[in-house]
Amino acid sequence: MIISRTPLRISLGGGGTDLPSYYRSNGHGFLLAAAITRHVYIAVNHNFDPEYLLKYSSVERVRRATEIQHPLLRECITALDVAPPIEISSMADIPAGTGLGSSGAFTVGVLKALAHHKHRSMTNEQLAAQACTIEIDRLGENIGKQDQYIAALGGITAFTFNADESVSAERIELAPTVRQRLEEDLLLFYTGVRRSASTVLRTESDSTGALRRANNVLNETREIGYLTREVLQQGAVEDFGRLLTRQWQLKYTRQKSELHDHIDDIIRTGIDHGALGGKLVGAGGGGFLLFFADRKVELRRAMTNLGLVEVPFGIDYSGSTIIVAN
Repeated sequence: MIISRTPLRISLGGGGTDLPSYYRSNGHGFLLAAAITRHVYIAVNHNFDPEYLLKYSSVERVRRATEIQHPLLRECITALDVAPPIEISSMADIPAGTGLGSSGAFTVGVLKALAHHKHRSMTNEQLAAQACTIEIDRLGENIGKQDQYIAALGGITAFTFNADESVSAERIELAPTVRQRLEEDLLLFYTGVRRSASTVLRTESDSTGALRRANNVLNETREIGYLTREVLQQGAVEDFGRLLTRQWQLKYTRQKSELHDHIDDIIRTGIDHGALGGKLVGAGGGGFLLFFADRKVELRRAMTNLGLVEVPFGIDYSGSTIIVAN
């Protein structure tokens, strides 16, 4: 039995500039993300029967990899040339489609477990790159690269996404007091709405002429990524809160909808009740709201009154790891 554990993530600054449609035409993308202590677990075991036994929200039993219906599992198995008999099961702390990078974490976690099963040495950077190849190149998903890289590497990390497809990662070292503030004062609340990031981004891309009209917004978003790194390294946490709100305002400008009107009202309520700033996490269309608060009791009461559910979390500094191997 082999079990991998891979963290989900929150974007702290610059989200959206990891999209190939952006960084290929604008030189590079830059963002700051944090892995959180909510995880995707992948278990791999030898199967008694000579087949692939795959357990996720459905169950598949097939003899050939080409018959596998789950696209990510099929491509991971094919990429690492994994033959039956094998059983693969997945579990997660948070459901998919909630804006925390579950698809990227799932792909990285599957590759991590299968590489260990095959006695194949792969660095976590290689796992992230392979996961991006599978999701973006092989499956044509209209997504960025941050989810795969932060899931693989963990921590609070800055990423530069270059036009030549290379990715550089910088683990951000923060003062203990700043780390404590982030751990204690960043709060996640679930809106109850789930969606596919690829679908949201494809709709946005279609409606903006392949993001052409959104470039100015994303250029400012990239600058916010740099500013977020700077203010956190300087310990200017109040400025960090304001930058969260500015990112939401930019996303709201790009993605007008009745749902986002409602989310904007919730964020305004949060700021009126103890938050220094807040934003929607992920591509948009629902999922989680992230607040940075100095009056947490008041904020929690306001969100509870609106029917939102808090999900506690910490920062995961390990990235994708093997937690069982026997």
